[in-house]
Amino acid sequence: MNKVMTSLQRLGKALMGAVAVLPVAAILMGIGYWIDPTGWGEDNTFASILISSGSAILDNLGLIFAIAIAFGLAKDSNGAAALAGFIGFATLTKLLGEDAVAVYRGIGDPEELTGQAARDWAAEGWAAVGSKNVLFGIVIGVLAAWVYNRFSGVKLPDFLAFFSGRRLVPILTSFFSIILAGIFYFVWPVIYGVLFNFGTWIQGLGAGGAGVYGFFNRLLIPTGLHHALNSIFWFDVIGIDDIGKFQGGASTIADAAAASDAASCPGIWDGSHCEVVGVIGQYQAGFFPIMMFGLPGAALAIYLRADRKRRKVVGSLMLAGALAAFFTGVTEPLEFSFMFVAPMLYVVHAVLTGISLAIAAAFHWTAGFGFSAGFVDMLLSARNPLANNWWMLLVLGVIYFALYFGIFYFLIGAFNMSTPGRGKDAEVDSDEDDDAGDDDTRATAAKIITALGGAENIDALDYCATRLRVVVKDGEKFEESQLPQNKVLGVIKPSKNSVQIIIGPQVQFVYDEVVRQTPSSVSATGEGED
Repeated sequence: MNKVMTSLQRLGKALMGAVAVLPVAAILMGIGYWIDPTGWGEDNTFASILISSGSAILDNLGLIFAIAIAFGLAKDSNGAAALAGFIGFATLTKLLGEDAVAVYRGIGDPEELTGQAARDWAAEGWAAVGSKNVLFGIVIGVLAAWVYNRFSGVKLPDFLAFFSGRRLVPILTSFFSIILAGIFYFVWPVIYGVLFNFGTWIQGLGAGGAGVYGFFNRLLIPTGLHHALNSIFWFDVIGIDDIGKFQGGASTIADAAAASDAASCPGIWDGSHCEVVGVIGQYQAGFFPIMMFGLPGAALAIYLRADRKRRKVVGSLMLAGALAAFFTGVTEPLEFSFMFVAPMLYVVHAVLTGISLAIAAAFHWTAGFGFSAGFVDMLLSARNPLANNWWMLLVLGVIYFALYFGIFYFLIGAFNMSTPGRGKDAEVDSDEDDDAGDDDTRATAAKIITALGGAENIDALDYCATRLRVVVKDGEKFEESQLPQNKVLGVIKPSKNSVQIIIGPQVQFVYDEVVRQTPSSVSATGEGED
């Protein structure tokens, strides 16, 4: 079980390596829509360049996933694994593309099919095979990483020595991809049918489905498995692709106008036409009131409930977390401040998130994001043609600020919860809080190394948006009590030898300092996203 959890954690991190490029698409397309909100690039050349540049990312998202996952899962994050991911994805999609399968079947032009033959062809899903197919990207990324980890050290005879080691990986990945294409030729129509029906069912739940998703999205944050759930709703895994379709804006509306049935509709098919405005974005919009308003309200409640002698320290922590949540949608610094010390609050937080998504979906208030549901993304998406009554999310946000503040303030006091600045936390010596700059970072890193059992006990180290991810040789040597209490927001132990230390947005600098202090002991594997 530990190995399974560790593998899922690594996959989640690798998935976010691909997601990290989405802000670029959001910025480019967001500015493009701001410049030309009616022509969507047709009336302004510069807007057209920006929108097309952003589309270049969205249109190749499957390929990006293949490369990022292969790179992220490779044992030393080597470029050969990324190259193998590209080759494998190109091979698989080329062999299973609509035109290729038509040749195998002896069909001249699939577009000329009519009646039942056309419906049967569409039901097999070959048109969904291409550079946007994230599911294929995930499968190939895992395959390429496995090939790299297994064969990158293989030595061939002297006359083939040039192709040994890492050079062998893309070659073998190509051959394995051919075999995989043969398997997918038979199983893809079945998989596509199941996934398409599942996606249709989820969308059929409407606001309720959005609410259920929002609840489990927050509930899975402590495990890191929320990334896998997000992939289903945000990308083209089962046809929902909420982020891609929203960012596509104009093209999504055009596809909806041309749709003739549920299979060709990018939104909700009501039997006669395809509805996308007020629908696309329903798995994103409800997060804005939470990130921008709800959690800052919770932060204020935690600050006011802290013991007076600790309010200065707690206030700094809460203010930094609230600003990060409001402007960028990065919420883990706040969430981890109460996630483990007051789990009741976190369950309430998950429930309120689900309700927010359900409300936004029910009233068709939509906005989208490329990174997370913060002010920057809301501003960029405001002129997107699929943004619908987005300002009502701000109204809902004000209500949520008061709701979070009132509920958190009441529950912390009523149940005497040990949120930051209360109970055991209040007894922590705060002298270190006066430290600053590099000395502070060095001291924090030194204490983390000590808590991990010393440099010799650290087997591998990397970092995400807010977490240090560590693999230790002996899990028994890890002493959580030795961690600097005023710098660490929380700790997750997904397996016996895996430790995740929640630092916050400044994690890179702590990571760099830990690596500097353990140059010969640590296998540093780079950066990802939480």
